[in-house]
Amino acid sequence: MFAKARRSTVGDNDDSDNKDSTEAGDANLISDSVGRSYRDAGFNRRLGFGESPAVLVVDMCRAYFTEGSPLHLGSTAAIDGCLTLVSQARAAGIPVFWSRVEFEEGGGNGGVFYRKVGALASFDQGNSLGDWLPELAPAPEDRIVTKQAASSFFGTTLADDLRGAGIDTVLIGGVSTSGCVRATATDACMYNLIPVVVPEACGDRTPEIHDANLFDIDAKYGDVVSLDEILDHLEARSAS
Repeated sequence: MFAKARRSTVGDNDDSDNKDSTEAGDANLISDSVGRSYRDAGFNRRLGFGESPAVLVVDMCRAYFTEGSPLHLGSTAAIDGCLTLVSQARAAGIPVFWSRVEFEEGGGNGGVFYRKVGALASFDQGNSLGDWLPELAPAPEDRIVTKQAASSFFGTTLADDLRGAGIDTVLIGGVSTSGCVRATATDACMYNLIPVVVPEACGDRTPEIHDANLFDIDAKYGDVVSLDEILDHLEARSAS
């Protein structure tokens, strides 16, 4: 059986009546009336899981979980979510893709993005903050793309790699929700791949930033689906 995680209030959805999957989120941040106005305007339609999913782990590395790092999130919850997502995907025979960030020392290949965000120096070649987490790292059979942009697709082979593997859906976990996760989900949609963002497997500097970006992703670019529901889907695939 598949281990179950706590269901996210942000990621709940009901396919039967096309409800907004963020309606039950932080009421102080996004009111029910705002959610209704989006749905009434035609946002928040459900895309579903497609026929051939893969997991995509975005930028999970020491930089976000090491005290003193300029990118430290202050929470390890996304690690636990990604560990569950990756382990159960492997058990179901679903491929796992990973993205990582690396710049030339000094950011010579980082362009405006590197100039804008000084914390990106954490990913200069040779900086250990860019290393994988000891408890969460790619397996030999997994595929890895290295990037210098927020999106895991921009300037990488990811879109071709996914299409070559027959993938039509990406189950996304990683960091940060407002940055590289959001950019990756947006580009997945632009490449006609179904982005499914798993809130318990993502993280950001504050819950408010996390929830606001999940709301926007769910409204416009992909589905935000709880880890519990993902595990149910993987279990059903394995049983079929």
